[in-house]
Formats: sequence, structure tokens, C-alpha cells
Amino acid sequence: MNVPAQLLSALHRRRFLTATTQGFGYAALSQLLAPQDSRAVAATSHSPGIGAAIGAQPGLPHFPAKAERVIYFHMVGGPAQMDLYDYKPAMNDWYDKDLPDSVRGGQRLTTMTSGQSRFPIAPSKYKFTQHGQSGMWVSELLPYTARMVDDMCFVRSMHTEAINHEPAITLMQSGNQVTGRPCIGSWLSYGLGSMNQDLPTFVVLVAEPTNTEQVQAISARLWSAGFLPGQHAGVSFRGKGDAILYINNPPGISANVRRQTLDTINQLNRLAYDRLGDDETRTRIEQYEMAFRMQASVPELTDLAAESESTFQLYGEQAKNPGTFAHSALMARRLVERGVRFVQVYHNNWDTHGNTAGRLPDQCRDVDQPCWGLIQDLKQRGMLDSTLVIWGGEFGRTIYSQGGLSRDNYGRDHHPRCFTMWLAGGGIRGGTIYGETDEFSYNIVRDPVHIRDFHATVLQLLGVDHQRLTFKSQGLDQRLTGVEPAKVIADWLA
Repeated sequence: MNVPAQLLSALHRRRFLTATTQGFGYAALSQLLAPQDSRAVAATSHSPGIGAAIGAQPGLPHFPAKAERVIYFHMVGGPAQMDLYDYKPAMNDWYDKDLPDSVRGGQRLTTMTSGQSRFPIAPSKYKFTQHGQSGMWVSELLPYTARMVDDMCFVRSMHTEAINHEPAITLMQSGNQVTGRPCIGSWLSYGLGSMNQDLPTFVVLVAEPTNTEQVQAISARLWSAGFLPGQHAGVSFRGKGDAILYINNPPGISANVRRQTLDTINQLNRLAYDRLGDDETRTRIEQYEMAFRMQASVPELTDLAAESESTFQLYGEQAKNPGTFAHSALMARRLVERGVRFVQVYHNNWDTHGNTAGRLPDQCRDVDQPCWGLIQDLKQRGMLDSTLVIWGGEFGRTIYSQGGLSRDNYGRDHHPRCFTMWLAGGGIRGGTIYGETDEFSYNIVRDPVHIRDFHATVLQLLGVDHQRLTFKSQGLDQRLTGVEPAKVIADWLA
């Protein structure tokens, strides 16, 4: 039989197996991890529990890491920096005056405000006070965050080229505005490997906001492995119900039956691999094994019964409610505690084109105490020094109002020229305020930070040289930071 005939035969056999094993749940289990790339190579170790990295690329990490794991909170929609962290008191004297053309500088605007006849200044309606030894200005909307400013590095000079959500989020997550490239979590999974064979290396949680006035689409493209081997894609855990569909055995199917069925399927897959040498088949074997192990590890992970009341007091009462941001923050701690390398948490509805006064307090209330609680929780467990925590959106907001303007309410359009993010733990120099914007919070006047610089610095903290973490695709040595200049921001590092 020639090779094409062998492949056709193998395909028919796979269709038969898929059709006949659905009663055992394996067709569903095959979806627990993302579809695999044919270049993927499965890990061979089955050591349970947390330990040394498994499946890391040769030579990685490149140098001693300050952080072992990452929790990344992405505020989908773009938080308004001048209402939260970038205090601009001079704007009170500019209320309802037009943004000067010299400040705007011919900037491209979205279609949501490009047709406005004027661009009236909307000063923040919220009070700011200074906190900590660093003297960081923080809005009254974030009283818990204000307590821990000396643990944090505030970057007020982030900027991007993207002006609309989908390309901006994609750029922030993958280093490129075009979809289909690996996200940062996938790069770290590929480069540094797993620290727990019983759980995915990269987990995604999508928290449900209290206010759902204007949510953005959040799709699995954001946690794709792109051209990397498919096992490095993020695994999305649901906020309510079973964390992963079909994680439990169907009625009447015991663990022994499932194990025997899995062993038989794997034997057939190994025969196919020996005949055809298809790396996708080898990776699929490992997927089945991971799914089987997750049947034991995931229920224990998601059961919060053992958490103390004092822990819930840290994160807030909402931590008891699955799907909330507080619950997701607590779950993030439980995941990294068990060796998950990268936890991505998305929180929606920060796209405040209008009704800032009605929406922003809800958004801040959702995230303020849980973020503070997470930092305190990691600190008291001795994990903060080795866990990098990141908070930010995909761009900022305009100082001018979109739509109607009053002293008590206003809207803000997308603004890529400057926005604020913060980082804590994992080798970050606490009490740092980096970068500065003009009095309009419109242009950067000192220490600009591009997303490529942000990515390079995050990799550095995890012991990875961004120029040396590459993967051959389409004839190129691809990397997260691309081919344009990117620098590590040494001033952020402890």
C-alpha cells in the first residue's frame, strides 16, 4: 500500500473510532485542549504534581528568572487612565473648552468621534489623592488598590498603534494586530514548559462584569497557539457549572472502564504513529492522558470549600460566586499555586463611550478589592516574589468627551497614544512610577513604552531573552516581539 492509501485508511479508522467512542465521552475530551499542529511533540513524562519544568525548550530559561508564573488581568475595552491613575488637575480649568489642534496633532480618530464638530475637554469627575511612599495619585474609585501602591509599578506611558478593539487586544496579547499568531501565554508554555502535568500550562478565565452595558467580543483567537504546536493554546475554564465540559464520566462509566478504553485508543494511535510518523497523533495521545488526569485535578481545584473565611474576606464576598471577577482572582491564585504557568483573566465592559459615571464605579468595584486581595494572599503565602501580576487594557481613553458633556457625566473614545498599566510581584520594583504624559493625558512626554517593550520585559522577568525565543514558521524565525526594535525596561526590575 502506498502512503496516500495508508493515510486514507488511517482517516477512515479515526472516523470509526470517533463515532463509536462518543458514549464514553472521548470525543468531548478531545476538545479539552486546542486542536493540534502537526509539528507538536508530546511530553513523555507523566510525573504528577508540581515539580521542575517539563517540556521546556533546550537552553531555557536563558538566565535565572525572577518570576516563575504570571497572572494577567486584561480589562477589555480600555480603562480611562485620567479617571483612574493619570491625575490631571489642570483639566478642571479646561472644562468644555476644545482640545487644541496642537495637542491632537492630526491624530487619527475612530468613526465614533471623527464626525464631531468639536472635541470638548471632560475633566475627571473623580477625586484623587496621593498614597504610599511613592506618592502615587489614585482615584477615589480604587480605595483598595491605593493601599498597595508601594508593591506596584505604574506605567503611565504605554502606547500602541491600534485604535479599535479587536486589533488592539490582539496586538496586546500576541504582539501583532493580525490574528493567528501565538499569544504571550502560548509563547511561555512553549518556551518554559509545564510545572504540573495534571493541569494545563496556560489557563484562561473570562469574568462576568456586574455591569454589561457595552461588552466587547472575547474569542478563543486571543488565546490561540497560532503557528506554535497546538498543545500550547490556552485552555478556557468556565466560570459556572463544570469548569470544563464533559470532565465527569457519563452515567454508568467507571474510571476503570474509561482507563481501559483510553489505553485501547492510545495503542491504536501508537500503531498509527509508528506507521505514519505523524506528530499530531503523538500529541493527541498526550491530550487524552491530560484529560484523564484532569478528571481528578480539576474538581479539587475548583472546590473552594477548604478556603478559609479570612481568604474570602480578602477577595470580597463576591469570591464565593462563580463567574465573578473576585472568584476568578481567587481561582487564579489556586491555579498558580498548583503549578499553572500562565493565567489570563479577562474582565469586560471598560469601553466607556458614554455614561462613565454610571459604569466606571461598577467596573472598579468589581476589580479593586479582588486585585488587592490577590496581592495580599500571594504575599502571605510567600508566592508574590515568584508570581508576576499584570493589570491593564488594550489602549486608553480620550480627554475630550464623546457625545454629551456635563460636570457629572461624559463619554470617552478610544485613545492609543497613552494609557496606564500596573505590574506587581515577580521581580517588579515596587513603588515605581514610570513615564509621564502631557497635562491633557493625550501625548507621552517622557519614557514611552511600546507593547513590544512590555512583552520584552515580561519575558525578561521569566528568564527569557525575547530575541532568542523563536519558532520557525513560513521560513522565518518568528518571535513575540517581532522584527521591530524592542527593549527591556530595566527601571521596572527589582
